[in-house]
Amino acid sequence: MTGIDRHLADVRAGLDRLGPHDALRAVREEGALLVDTRPEATRRAEGTVPGALLIERNHLEWRCDPASEGALPQAARTDVRWIVFCDEGYASSLAAASLRTIGLSRATDLAGGFRAWRAAGLPVTPPAADAGADAG
Repeated sequence: MTGIDRHLADVRAGLDRLGPHDALRAVREEGALLVDTRPEATRRAEGTVPGALLIERNHLEWRCDPASEGALPQAARTDVRWIVFCDEGYASSLAAASLRTIGLSRATDLAGGFRAWRAAGLPVTPPAADAGADAG
């Protein structure tokens, strides 16, 4: 087992990871927030989850920390359940653990990421029409 595999297993042991249907239920019933951390180019090419906050991974902690000058309005409380997702559910586990470290104790991630959400047949915005077009 590699070092990152061990680290990922340790991180995931502390998370209550959610499958796509459970994540959707948490959003609808608990007011949880879905956060898409994938790069813009990936979102344009593959689509995203309607209503998800779009925060690329390198900005996540600053945008979600209630004490940060760059915090989003949704980050006003530390008891909000943040459900982070990436493409396949690896980087999002590490991101959720990082959010827990800065005080967002209910942060978790979407097991399987965007691909699992889409495979479950849940709502997805279509890819951008020009996502594959040449820049010229």
